[in-house]
Amino acid sequence: MLFKNFHLFFLLMIFGTLESQITNETFKNPILSGFYPDPSICRVDDTYYMVNSTFEWFPGLPIHRSKDLVNWEKIGHGLHRPDQIKYNDGLRNSNGIFAPSIRYNNGTFYIITTMVGQKGNFIITAKYPAGPWSDPMWIKDAPGIDPSLFWDDDGKCYYTGAGIVDGTQGEWPGKNGVWMQEIDPDKGLLLGKKKQLTYGHASNARWAEGPHLYKINGEYVLLIGEGGTSEFHAVTIFNSKDLWGPYVPNHANPVLTHRHLGYTYPITQTGHADLVQTQNGEWWSVMLAKRPVEKHAILARETFLAKVELWNNESGLTLMYNPGFGLLKEKMQRPNLPWTPVPAVKELDNFDGDNIDLEWNCLRTPNVSWYEQVKGKMQIDLRPETVNEWKNPSYLARRVKSHYCEASTQMEFSSKKDNEKAGLVLYRKSSTHYQLLRQKNEIVLLKTTAKTVKGEKGISEEIARLPYKGKQVILKTVGDGLNVTFFFGSSDKDLTQIGGVQDMSSFSDEVAWGFNGTYIGMYATSEGSESNKKAAFDWFKLKSKK
Repeated sequence: MLFKNFHLFFLLMIFGTLESQITNETFKNPILSGFYPDPSICRVDDTYYMVNSTFEWFPGLPIHRSKDLVNWEKIGHGLHRPDQIKYNDGLRNSNGIFAPSIRYNNGTFYIITTMVGQKGNFIITAKYPAGPWSDPMWIKDAPGIDPSLFWDDDGKCYYTGAGIVDGTQGEWPGKNGVWMQEIDPDKGLLLGKKKQLTYGHASNARWAEGPHLYKINGEYVLLIGEGGTSEFHAVTIFNSKDLWGPYVPNHANPVLTHRHLGYTYPITQTGHADLVQTQNGEWWSVMLAKRPVEKHAILARETFLAKVELWNNESGLTLMYNPGFGLLKEKMQRPNLPWTPVPAVKELDNFDGDNIDLEWNCLRTPNVSWYEQVKGKMQIDLRPETVNEWKNPSYLARRVKSHYCEASTQMEFSSKKDNEKAGLVLYRKSSTHYQLLRQKNEIVLLKTTAKTVKGEKGISEEIARLPYKGKQVILKTVGDGLNVTFFFGSSDKDLTQIGGVQDMSSFSDEVAWGFNGTYIGMYATSEGSESNKKAAFDWFKLKSKK
């Protein structure tokens, strides 16, 4: 019997090892699913760090860590204190924190980014990427967006940004460019003169942005995004033997684009890339792209990974993305790095930790404390603000990361007032969302849709209303591609559908537009009046398929 058990154990060990080796030979794109646009990456020794845009969501600038470029663990946020930076009421949808860059130099991590709609470009620093991060150093006389930092061999640091500094704005529709200036990154002070480096890789190029500068094999390589972050998005490069240029468009441009594929390919709208070299000498690139379903990108822009090989042509050093394919693929051979899994993002949050989980976000800065995780419940204050406004409502939400997902929560809440409501909200922006709420002794499903494509003002309508008198209620949403259904009941085994099958196409970039992404979460409001009520959420569960 002992021999048989040992033999079985031995076979299981061999099978498990083989299965692990087979599984780990490849990786699946995207490497960060859901709303994670504009990725920037750096390496310190054998560890990689990545940051993404967050626009009007707080905390801002999520920071992930990885050992293998495939498995990523969220370890903190660059903007994590309400007193660190203010996302003021009135900050519009898709304004706020744009296109950051993360870099490391002499023991310090730097993130440089733009606060659109407020004070412009700034730098924050930290000794440890999980934080704490410094207060912003606002940079004077730094027009435009998408700043990045580059240290040359002599230790001097240079600022590259997207914008026009030579007075040629408006020469053609969508004209933009990339400029450079020396900077003291520890003081946020620009030094010397500005220099316009490029307007894009071709005549009448549009929306040159997202610049990153590198020195590779003694040559300066400028990597940018252009074409706009939609169907014509692309990655292009420029070469120079001298730091200050001229920067010549590479003959291989665009080095990565899916603009010629339309919606016939499962990955679209690739662009806004950054490069990193592994400790083994390989080059890899992260970039944003979209995964539309039925020609609608409801998850917005996600983070993808591609292998890069260095070639030389008459233009200079050339970046070959995914050699042999030239495109992003859903499944690729993984980097030659030790496979290092990380803890999975937990599906179920019982609100029993000392601190709120890093997955939770809110809209704009919470200037007052309106939520509290206590005794295994998330208690959320009812406040006058609503998700229909450009304010900070009582809404805690998580990114939707799959076209096929289920979100549910158990809530305890009661009120006799019509204006006091609480429940679940599926949200894209203030003019586009669904609300599944408890109102008095009823459950109501509300839909808000933008009046026009790209519209910032929404029209709200009541989809359905059903009676419910229980003390506690389970609220649930189920997403299936462009379809979403809503349920409520006293237990998981006794749920009633409300409102029939609803359409998610209004959440897509093609209809809603915008740079932000789709969220689902817990909400409470007193709709314009003060209230002392709270809604208590026992747990929240978000189950996804990649």
